Amino acid sequence: MNLELMLPLFIYLVLVLGVGFWASRHRAGGNFVQEYFIGNRSMGGLVLAMTLVATYTSASSFIGGPGAAYKIGLGWVLLAMIQLPTVWLTLGVLGKKFAIIARRVNAVTINDMLWARYRSKAVVVLGSVTIILAFIATMVVQFIGGARLLETATGLSYQQGLMLFASCVLLYTIIGGFRAVVMTDALQGIIMLIGTGALLAGILVAGDGLPNLIHQLREIDPKLVSPQGAGDMLTQPFMLSFWILVCVGVVGLPHSALRCFGYRDSKALHRGILIGTVVSALLMFGMHLAGALGRAILPGMDSPDKIMPSLMMEVLPPWLAGVFLAAPMAAIMSTIDSQLIQASATLVKDLYLNYLNPKQEKLEVRIPRLSLLCTLILGTLVLLAALQPPEMIIWLNLLAFGGLQAVFLWPLVLGLYWSRANGPGALASMVSGIVSYGVLSQWGIKLAGLHAIVPSLTLALVVFITVSLLTTPPSREVRALFEQK
Repeated sequence: MNLELMLPLFIYLVLVLGVGFWASRHRAGGNFVQEYFIGNRSMGGLVLAMTLVATYTSASSFIGGPGAAYKIGLGWVLLAMIQLPTVWLTLGVLGKKFAIIARRVNAVTINDMLWARYRSKAVVVLGSVTIILAFIATMVVQFIGGARLLETATGLSYQQGLMLFASCVLLYTIIGGFRAVVMTDALQGIIMLIGTGALLAGILVAGDGLPNLIHQLREIDPKLVSPQGAGDMLTQPFMLSFWILVCVGVVGLPHSALRCFGYRDSKALHRGILIGTVVSALLMFGMHLAGALGRAILPGMDSPDKIMPSLMMEVLPPWLAGVFLAAPMAAIMSTIDSQLIQASATLVKDLYLNYLNPKQEKLEVRIPRLSLLCTLILGTLVLLAALQPPEMIIWLNLLAFGGLQAVFLWPLVLGLYWSRANGPGALASMVSGIVSYGVLSQWGIKLAGLHAIVPSLTLALVVFITVSLLTTPPSREVRALFEQK
C-alpha cells in the first residue's frame, strides 16, 4: 500500500469525522427532529450552494459519468453540461416559496409538505415507500463507487474498501445528523473542485496538450470526437431524454428539494444560486472532459467505471493522487449522507410518528434513539446489497433517479403553483408515473426512441390535471396556506 497516496485520504477522512463530532456537540437546543433532520434551517449561501452541488454530484457524476465519456467520447462531455442549471432550477422553482411554506407548516420532510398540501395519507405512504426504495438503490451505487475507488487506488480488496468507506460515512452521519451532513458537504465541494482541477491538468500534461489528445482520440475512433459519440448513441431522442432526466426532472428529487427547507434567508438563497451554478459548471465540465481525454492515455480499460482512479494513478504524483482520491470520495459520501438522513426521516417522522405511534408516547426518549437506529439499519442494508456490484453503476443510478422524478416532480411543482391541485390528482399522478416508468424501463420500451422518463412524466402530468379537474378542489384552508405570500 502506498503511504504517500493514502495520507491525504486519511487526513480527509479524519476531517470528515471531526466535522461530525463537532456538529454533534453544537446542536441547537430544542426539538431533536428539527435539528437532526434539517439543522434548524440555518444554512448560509455558501453552505447551501455546496450542499446542493455535493448532494447532486455523486458516484454517477465522478465515476459513472466520466466512464460514459471514456466510452462514448467528447459528445458525452457536451451532453453532460445539460446538468449545469440544476442548482438554479431547484432553488429558483422551489426555493423561496418552498421555504416560506415549510416554515409555515413546520415541515421537516418532503412528505410533510405533501400532507400539508394534499391531506392524503395515501400520498404520504406512497411517497415514503418510493423514497426508501429509491434511496436504497442510489446508496448502493454510491457504496459501490467508493469501494471501487479504494480498490483501484490503494490495493485493498473490493470488500475491504467497501467496509472502510461505509464505516466512515455511517459514523459521521449518525453522530452529527443534518448539520454534519451540510458542513461536510461544504468541505467536500471544495475538495471536489481541487481534485478535478488537479486531474485535468495532469491529463493535459501527460498527453502533451489538448490538440494532441484530441488527435489520439480521432486515431482510436473518429466518432469519439463527434457530437453523436462512438456507436452513434447520442441521438436527438436520447439527448432530449437526458435533458429531462438530469436537468428539469432534478427539481423532483426529494433529497435536493429538502435543501430548500434549510437555508437561513433570501440573501443566502440568492448567493446559493450563483455559487452553486458556477461550481456545478466547473465540476461537470472538468470531470467529464477528464474521462473523455483519458481514452487517449489509457485506451484499453476493461471497465469504464475504473477510468478516473486509474487516470489518477497514471498522471499524478502519489501525494496529489491522494488529494484527487479524496475528491470522488467526497462526491460519493455527500450523496449517501443526504439520502441516509432523509430516508431515516421518512421512516421516523412520516411513518412512525404519523401511523405507528399516533399518540406520540415518550417521544423525547424514543425519537433520538429511533432516528439513529434507522440510519444505522439502512446503512447496513445498503452495505450488504453493495457486495455484488453491477458492471456500470451510472445506469442503476439513473433508473432510481427517474423513479423519484416520476413520483415527486408534479406533486411538488403543481402543489406550489396550481391552486386547483388536489389529493386525488396527486395520488393518480404518482401511481401512473411510477407504474409507467417501471413498465417501460423493465421491458426496455422506448416510445419514439425516448427514455422512459419522458412519456412517464408526460402521462403523470396529464393524469394529474385531469383527475384534479374532475374531483373536489382543495379546501379554502389549504389554498390560503399555499397562496398566502
